[in-house]
Amino acid sequence: MNTNLKHCVWALAVVVGLGVGVGTAPAVAAPQDREQQQQQHEQDYSKNKTYQQGMREGRSDHARSLDHSRNRRFKKDVDRKAYEAGYQKGRA
Repeated sequence: MNTNLKHCVWALAVVVGLGVGVGTAPAVAAPQDREQQQQQHEQDYSKNKTYQQGMREGRSDHARSLDHSRNRRFKKDVDRKAYEAGYQKGRA
């Protein structure tokens, strides 16, 4: 009876250990995968006029230590994304 309980405890420890080991492996690799996905989804806005405008305004705000306070309205979502990408790149 006593040895049967020991076997059950060891089996449970092995199962828990494998569960923790397998569960943490994807969590460790996730940030790298997320970075690669973001780079794949980013578009090349460098020739977009709103991207260039965002770059100019980002550099200007950075030089003057201003924040991103202007509310802009864009007709297309792509233009808004391009402007924001340019602004963040110019601000950095």
